Amino acid sequence: MKVVLLCGGLGTRLREETDYRPKPMVPVGGRPILWHIMKHYAAHGHREFILCLGYKGEFIKDYFRNYHWNTSDVTLRLGANAEPVYHNTHDEEDWTVTMIDTGEKTMTGGRIGRVLRFIEDDEFLMTYGDGVSNVDINALIDFHRGSGAAATLTAVRPSGRFGELDIREDRVRNFMEKPKEGHASINGGFFVLNKHAVGELIDGDSCVFEQRPLRHLSETGRLAAYQHDGFWQCMDNIREMEMLNEYWASGNAPWKTW
Repeated sequence: MKVVLLCGGLGTRLREETDYRPKPMVPVGGRPILWHIMKHYAAHGHREFILCLGYKGEFIKDYFRNYHWNTSDVTLRLGANAEPVYHNTHDEEDWTVTMIDTGEKTMTGGRIGRVLRFIEDDEFLMTYGDGVSNVDINALIDFHRGSGAAATLTAVRPSGRFGELDIREDRVRNFMEKPKEGHASINGGFFVLNKHAVGELIDGDSCVFEQRPLRHLSETGRLAAYQHDGFWQCMDNIREMEMLNEYWASGNAPWKTW
C-alpha cells in the first residue's frame, strides 16, 4: 500500500529551522524527521512513498537523490571518470520514493488531490511530515477494513491546542479543528483513506483536508477512529524539536520500531 506524506507546508512556528529548509528535513538524531516517519512505515512493510513537496522541496529531492552518497562510507578515485566505491549498504535500498511538486501555496487537501493519479490501489496510507509515533500501521489497516469506513484516522490524546474529536462507537461524530480547550482525543494523522471517496471531496488546491472533507466524512458516518494510546508527538516548535532529539540521544526513542 502506498504511503502519501505531506511535506510542503511552510512550518512557520518553527522558523528558526524552516527559514533554511523544509520542516520535514529538520533533523532528529542527525536524520530528517521525514526519514524517521518513513522508517516506521517501512518497518511495517510499506516502502512505496509519495512525497507531496512544496516549500523548499528541492532540499528533499537532493536528499534522496544523494542518499547513498550521504549515508555511506565511500572511496572516490579522482579524475575525469570518477567512480565511487561504497563500503556499506543500508536498509532503505528497497524503498521507492516518488517526489511530486504539489505547489508552495497548496493546502493539504489540494496536495492529496494532486497525487491521487499516482495511486493505483483503492486504498492508501497518509500522514504529515512532522510527527512520529509507534502506532501499529498494520493493525490500523486491519481496523480500517473491518470498520467499513471510507477513511480512518489515528486518534491520540495529547493536550490542548489541537482539533478535538467526538468519537462514539469507533466513528468520528464531530470533527472540531481547533477548539479553545479540552482533553479529548485529537487527530494524530496516520490515515488509511479510500482513494475514490477522498477524491470526490477534494475540490482544488485551496481545499484543506481537515475542514470540508473530514467534516463531511464525519457527518455522514464514514470517518472511523483508531484509538492509539501509545507514543505520538508532532514537531511544531523548537521545544518539541529539542524534546525529540533528547529522546533519540537517550537511546530510548519510543517511535523507533525498526
